[in-house]
Amino acid sequence: MSHPKSKIPADGLAGLKENLSTDAISGFIVFLLALPLSLGIAKASDFPPLMGLITAIIGGLVVSFFAGSRLTIKGPAAGLIVIVAGAVADFGGGETGWHLALGAMVVAGLIQILFGVFKLGKLADFFPLSAIHGMLAAIGLIIIAKQIPVLLDVNPAMTKGKGPIALLGSIPDFIAHLDPKATLIGTVSLVIMLGWPYIKNKYIKMVPAPLMVLIIAIPAELIMDFQHTEPAYALVHIGNLLENIKINVDFSGIAQTGVFIKYVIMFALVGTLESLLTVKAIDLLDPFKRKSNTNKDLIAVGIGNTLAAVLGGLPMISEVARSSSNVNNGAKTRWANFFHGFFILVFVLLASHLIELIPNTALAAMLITVGIKLAHPKEFIHTFKIGKEQLAIFLVTIFLTMYEDLLVGIGAGILLKMIIHAFNGTPLSSFFKAPTVVSFEGDTYLVEIDKAAIFSNFLGIKRKLEEIPSGFNVIIDLKKTKLVDHSVMESLHHFQHDYESNGGTVRIEGLDDHKPTSDHVFAARKKQSV
Repeated sequence: MSHPKSKIPADGLAGLKENLSTDAISGFIVFLLALPLSLGIAKASDFPPLMGLITAIIGGLVVSFFAGSRLTIKGPAAGLIVIVAGAVADFGGGETGWHLALGAMVVAGLIQILFGVFKLGKLADFFPLSAIHGMLAAIGLIIIAKQIPVLLDVNPAMTKGKGPIALLGSIPDFIAHLDPKATLIGTVSLVIMLGWPYIKNKYIKMVPAPLMVLIIAIPAELIMDFQHTEPAYALVHIGNLLENIKINVDFSGIAQTGVFIKYVIMFALVGTLESLLTVKAIDLLDPFKRKSNTNKDLIAVGIGNTLAAVLGGLPMISEVARSSSNVNNGAKTRWANFFHGFFILVFVLLASHLIELIPNTALAAMLITVGIKLAHPKEFIHTFKIGKEQLAIFLVTIFLTMYEDLLVGIGAGILLKMIIHAFNGTPLSSFFKAPTVVSFEGDTYLVEIDKAAIFSNFLGIKRKLEEIPSGFNVIIDLKKTKLVDHSVMESLHHFQHDYESNGGTVRIEGLDDHKPTSDHVFAARKKQSV
């Protein structure tokens, strides 16, 4: 339920004073969620675990002051594990690979700042939704593939040099060599993570699932005496924060020009896409219906990424799970993100020895849960319901991302989408520009779109829609189009929701002669020849 405009929380220092208790409590709960996840993401990315916490600290203490969104939490993202680990490996692996990967991350952070300066916050609207969801599902499957051997606590040498498909094929071998004690903790942790959403008791559910995992896993590890009976790779090792705060970036990786450019593009592109998608999602959850400034937020994330990479940290995004938790726990302003970073800093300074009691199998369980959410069967079913052609794009993106890499995967998804559009009669002249005429009469704006309305030309359409002042009647006429694709159908409905929430009305018409590709409300519409 939206709140009256008069009660919108203040920003800045006035917001801190007004909402101190609610934002501090939400920030503390998010800290409990972010601490183990940040460690696990860093370890899975082949970065020192401490560097995940450094990113979360910067995301809270620094980025909060520049952010264009009020309720998102900035920190390391599971969705970037695949790229970060790939960069470390391609730059030589180990500590050398880590230092050289940071160089590409610094440049990507600067590019993100430029994205915001040049107002490219609408970048997410260019990419077809099926390809984006396919990319995220592929990332989920890769996370699962990489974390199963960690969950079973097998010797890391068994996984060396294996891609995600090979890792999945090696599961029987991993099971044959599992460590019973560590696997027991990992399995119990996974059951807790997967089962927690089904618990009905509201008081129990107030405890974040990752915290419950630590409450059980750490005492179990102490009882089993992991420090003396298990190999070193069974436990987290982070070291001292103050000793590790230094300039860790190394730009000599630029000599490997092709590799360097590839990872700069992937860090900048995928990190930006994930951040923008999260900001859009959290705006829909904001009880006060505030609209984030996506360009300002990109600049903030870019600043955070540049600083984090210089110091050795992981890349950060506006992270969806932590941001959703932040909203659900009553956060009102950007100070909740600040407090989440503050509490992580205090914990690392005062209780880092407790972190080194965490079994890696428990962290693996948390990450596998993230992977399952990204690649859940319902994502496949949902995409199929929108249209068979959307499922084809989704599956091609997944397969080529897993077989090759993210750039190839999403590129293949975009190419297939364009081929399908050409097959459906989209004129080549309208692939990147849709003739759009806006006229005004009385209190009504008429938006007439010609030829085709598809993902690759929607930025121009959206720019004209956003120029319409709020509070009027808007008619979007699509009768002259030969095709309206799924991404545009969904984006038009989002525009309708946002515009009407500000007091205007929107009517989408002219689709009587168009046949939908499925029964889904967002299905693509193709005009039938007379």
